[in-house]
Amino acid sequence: MTILNLISFLGMAILVFTAWLLSSNRKIFNWRVVLWGIGLQMAFAGFIFIVPAGAKVFIFLNDIILAIIDAASEGAKFCFGVLALPPGTEGSLGFNLAFQAFPTIVFFAALVALLYYLRVMPFLIELFARIFTRWMKLSGAESLCVSSNIFVGVESALTVKPYLEKMTRSELCTIMAAMMGTIASSVLAFYVMILQGTFSHIAGHLVSASILSAPAAVVMSKLILPETGEPVTLGRTVKAYYERESSAVESIINGAMAGGRMVFGIVVMLLAFLGLVALLNKITVFAGGGVNSVLGINIDFTLQGMLGYLFYPFTVIMGVHPQDAYEIARIIGERTVVTEVNSYQDLAALISNGGLVDKRSAILATYALCGFAHFASLGIFIGGIAAIAPGKIKDLAGVGFRALIAATLGCQMTGCVAGVFLTKGSILLG
Repeated sequence: MTILNLISFLGMAILVFTAWLLSSNRKIFNWRVVLWGIGLQMAFAGFIFIVPAGAKVFIFLNDIILAIIDAASEGAKFCFGVLALPPGTEGSLGFNLAFQAFPTIVFFAALVALLYYLRVMPFLIELFARIFTRWMKLSGAESLCVSSNIFVGVESALTVKPYLEKMTRSELCTIMAAMMGTIASSVLAFYVMILQGTFSHIAGHLVSASILSAPAAVVMSKLILPETGEPVTLGRTVKAYYERESSAVESIINGAMAGGRMVFGIVVMLLAFLGLVALLNKITVFAGGGVNSVLGINIDFTLQGMLGYLFYPFTVIMGVHPQDAYEIARIIGERTVVTEVNSYQDLAALISNGGLVDKRSAILATYALCGFAHFASLGIFIGGIAAIAPGKIKDLAGVGFRALIAATLGCQMTGCVAGVFLTKGSILLG
């Protein structure tokens, strides 16, 4: 245990306090949700990172995912040849995002669809939902949707389709915070491909982060927008709603097609957002250059730099090494506008170039980045839910920004939890 572990622990309390300050009703403080939410995070993290049996589970999950990714690469190799060969393989031309990482999204989307057809995914989702409903006293519908987000993305709203039109504003905020505070299993392999080789057990880290982030997002959401209504499914469990395909083959085809659309969406967003950010940076750097010259200072006026200043205190309380805090804050901050894809790429480059003093900093950043907490996702999720429940468009627009803040704070909380257990003897260090 070091001072950085203590800072991570205190950081959790600071984040809870910050969420309470942003609350729509500070008179309502749901102690049960906060204490059980943090308790579930700490219990899971302690089991995985400290208990020997938990460490074995962590390594097992990591190895399973890497084996699946290896199998997924066969299709890419057949279609794209040497362009699909990963770094370290004979004949490889180096890492290629388009031909090595994107194909894994299609494969994993098909695999998840097959697991839905085989009823494996609904079983796991309902298992987690029962935990949230019983111990955190969430409504059955929001528990089910939050649980779904551990495994899938915006499609998690379909699992509670019959209840969406009856949900309260607080419930809608919670399910959107969970959507933006976690990652879908279909893109998990994508991030593994980006970070693989930078440090060990990356797949296990990302799985753990997504599980930890679900209760964290709930805690932050219920603090920022407390429940003042009476949820229809409060105190009872509900079954996952989904339209089952007629055959396993149909499920694979539909899943693969959905994965293809996801790849297209990611490419389009990267092209648009990275270009716009580059343009904005040219403007702000030009204007800021004059300010720096007149005042004799050296402020980074790029969008990433300014977001780095904003996220710096939140990165420090996460327990990141002080010398690495600003660089990590820049990477976490830029996710808000350029998505986590670019942030993970920048993190991988920073690690590879030896730009960090402490390995701990990279690992905590990996946990804090593990979520769709950015403006692009906010638009996608509001649009996705509104398509299913058109009567809730006004409420969704009204709570959307609060959900984004809750998701962002939830991701920071996940980083803090990892920081508490990150010691020299921890499996976290690989």
